Amino acid sequence: MSSVAALGRLTGAIFTLIRQDALLPRELDGLYPPPLRLLSRAQRLLGGAGARQGRPGERLARALEGMGPVAIKLGQLLSTRADIFGITFAEDLSRLKDRLPAFSTEVARKAVEQSLGRPLSDLFFNFGEPVAAASLAQAHDALLLDGRRVAVKVLRPGVERRVAEDGEVLALAGRIVEIWAPSLRRLEPRKLTETVIRATELELDLRLEAAGADELREVTARDGYMSVPKVVWDGVGKRVLTLEWAKGTPLSDPAALVLPGIDRKAMADNLIRAFLVQALDHGVFHADLHEGNLFVSAPDQIVAVDFGIVGRLGPMERRYLAEILWGFLNRDYERVAQIHFEAGYVPRTHSVSAFAQALRAVGEPVFGRPASDVPMSRVLLQLFEITALFDMHLRPELVLLQKTMMTVEGVTRRIYPDHDIWAASDPVVRRWMLRELSPKARVQRYATEGLEALRAIHRLVDRAAQAPTTASDHTHPAILWFAIGAATAGLAFMAASLFT
Repeated sequence: MSSVAALGRLTGAIFTLIRQDALLPRELDGLYPPPLRLLSRAQRLLGGAGARQGRPGERLARALEGMGPVAIKLGQLLSTRADIFGITFAEDLSRLKDRLPAFSTEVARKAVEQSLGRPLSDLFFNFGEPVAAASLAQAHDALLLDGRRVAVKVLRPGVERRVAEDGEVLALAGRIVEIWAPSLRRLEPRKLTETVIRATELELDLRLEAAGADELREVTARDGYMSVPKVVWDGVGKRVLTLEWAKGTPLSDPAALVLPGIDRKAMADNLIRAFLVQALDHGVFHADLHEGNLFVSAPDQIVAVDFGIVGRLGPMERRYLAEILWGFLNRDYERVAQIHFEAGYVPRTHSVSAFAQALRAVGEPVFGRPASDVPMSRVLLQLFEITALFDMHLRPELVLLQKTMMTVEGVTRRIYPDHDIWAASDPVVRRWMLRELSPKARVQRYATEGLEALRAIHRLVDRAAQAPTTASDHTHPAILWFAIGAATAGLAFMAASLFT
């Protein structure tokens, strides 16, 4: 799509929001400053019938549904934060998770046969109607020839084109924000949009999703906080994915939390711990944990589905995350601040102590209090002000982590409004700290780093031996011995540090 076409779609999206009175809803007029209140009233002159129908959440859901997959995913994220936007608003958006209009079963059948390269009857005894429909795909209830009940996920017809168009519009929006909103440049709008676009593109190959589901099934089986259905590999193609049926009731169903025997606190704890175990222990996590992708059963079992977005963290990012959480758990704001500086999250032109003071201002009012007593909208606003005050830039490699943390916290609040996220996190973070920062772990890490240093020296020696002889070669031995000496001294320092 050309930039002109992308601009046209972006303009059309804005006018859709205006026509639905979803950009500056009339219900919030009393909260707007005078200039914004005038703009809100002016835009309603352009509004159509949709501007007068339904609540703000219903109008926004209608608008986003017509904009395409990426906009719908934004609505899904907003729907998880009833604590910020209100219960009614979140529930009005919740249909974007799994209750969008479905395409015909006949079209789905043909798509499955084409993707798998064989007739449905070769694999399925029965292929039923859709049971859930989301932005990119829909799921069908089916029965395999061996009697197993399965869910068959099928991509929507033409969804690749819609995602490509949405990507162009999103990229244009990122460029516009970067040029015309200097105060928001620290949020890295271009890199942010690139990250979102790439994650959405990867969702369009269901073979990759099958691999992610299989990997997360292995990961979740080790701790038991969450489970993942088994992949039926014979039913996997680029546009189709078959999983064993997820047991339980969809968490998006209001009845899920009033089932007999449900332990809501334990379930909320399990969700937080499942996410942290995935991210900290394994460096791979389900990055789309909204209610539409979770099934629950008594007393506290959770089954996850839809693995199109899988987040990954490297060893250093995992250590930073664990130490930041550990610091907050122990109210050691100075250490939390130091980790932010070590990780490069805060420019070194600022004061560690001043940043620790700012973190204390955020942490102390909420620590140990039940979630229902914490005004999360106010906390997020304060955090945003602090990131601006200390010139903190958005880190694209952490976007999926931050988005998932926000989603998971919102879902746990819905499951158990008085949930204490810190108490739930403590066992997982404590276990990680004791395991990864113990003397034994440090010895193993230093040994690995020492071997890498010796391998680097060996490669340097090999290159020196293979280089043509010139007058300058007389400097090679000195350089090599210096490198070896430095590496040896470094290893000695590592060993000595174990006893300090």
